Amino acid sequence: MAIDTEVSIHIDAPPARVYELVADISRMGEWSPETYRTEWIDEAAGAVPGARFKGYNRYGRIKWATTFEIEAADPGRQLSFATRFGKKTVGTRWSFALRPEGGGTELTQTRENLWTSRVVRGFEAVFMRGHEASFEASMRQTLERIKAAAEAKAAAQA
Repeated sequence: MAIDTEVSIHIDAPPARVYELVADISRMGEWSPETYRTEWIDEAAGAVPGARFKGYNRYGRIKWATTFEIEAADPGRQLSFATRFGKKTVGTRWSFALRPEGGGTELTQTRENLWTSRVVRGFEAVFMRGHEASFEASMRQTLERIKAAAEAKAAAQA
């Protein structure tokens, strides 16, 4: 599957510190302008493959909740999760890749559209105009917020 959207940012903090923030799913509402709350479900308590969480999102006046499953959790290197419906992976895969660079971290967020039903596409076309076009700016804002938190934490510990 091709990547639909990809955004990167340099963070003046080591990959392990940045990963701690990204992998703390309970804080996703602090980073994302669209996701306002997240919670672990099915007794999950941390980012490990197979752990599931629910994300609560909004775009304009539209609100919805989505269930995700962690697909990859490699501390300091990668975190990815995808939308689940029952036992099927559908919708979107979100990934964060971390790479050491220049004494800090190059953090890249990607979004892959895996599959969307015609009903959902029709709903979005009518009630969520501009949503698809908003992803890059929203992802950039997410990374800027993670950067600010990681660099503030790094400065406090220096």
